[in-house]
Amino acid sequence: MGVCGKEFYPTDRGVRFPKIGELKLKWSRPLPSPPTSVTLVKECSGRYYASFVVEVKEVKLPWTPKEVGLDLGLASLAVGSDGEKIAPPKFLRSALRTIGRLQGSLSRKAKGSSNRQKARLLVARAQEKVANQRLDLFHKLSTKYIRENQTVALEDLNVSGMLKNRRLAKSISDSGWRMFKTLLEYKAVLYGREVVVVSRWEPTSQRCSSCGHRDGKKPLSIRRWTCSACGAAHDRDINAAKISSPSDRRRG
Repeated sequence: MGVCGKEFYPTDRGVRFPKIGELKLKWSRPLPSPPTSVTLVKECSGRYYASFVVEVKEVKLPWTPKEVGLDLGLASLAVGSDGEKIAPPKFLRSALRTIGRLQGSLSRKAKGSSNRQKARLLVARAQEKVANQRLDLFHKLSTKYIRENQTVALEDLNVSGMLKNRRLAKSISDSGWRMFKTLLEYKAVLYGREVVVVSRWEPTSQRCSSCGHRDGKKPLSIRRWTCSACGAAHDRDINAAKISSPSDRRRG
């Protein structure tokens, strides 16, 4: 349900609507300016959310010479060209046992009964918790990279194609690479930063970030390798992040 204009106004405890009265809200943060419209959304979990449209001034971050390349993967969610590794989120895997138990309980309830409806809400809330945990992590990470770097480069992964691998599908879904990329891109526009997407066909695992020599294809089992031309020892993910970094691409 969407409401615009003077048909509503926020109060200390929530929002007051004509004919309905005051609806109490738990504010996630103060509104930066008077809202022009509000949309009430009911999720599958039975919870209601109010989304306000407000006008905000664009605040561009000061220019910084720092740049970073990111290599996204399963062993680490993101590996930076500076060597920093972010552990992969495992919110879904951690919750699978609980969700499985709740789904089993749901399947045993009689269709159309109030107990089945209660069980369905429990399943939806467990799944919503996983989604919220993942979104919270990606918001924090994307804000960190955008604030600290003028340019962020990452590979354009073929997520749809990778999900066809049944053995890795759950891990790939839990990683949420597409969501992370989307958050980076919109925050870059908001704060005056730049996100560079590197072609998925770029041989980031084949080229040495020290001398540029292409050392050939390597199976996923090889995580560390030594360049046959210059002898530099590489961590596969860190080398790929360095190849993706804007400074390396300009040099190449």
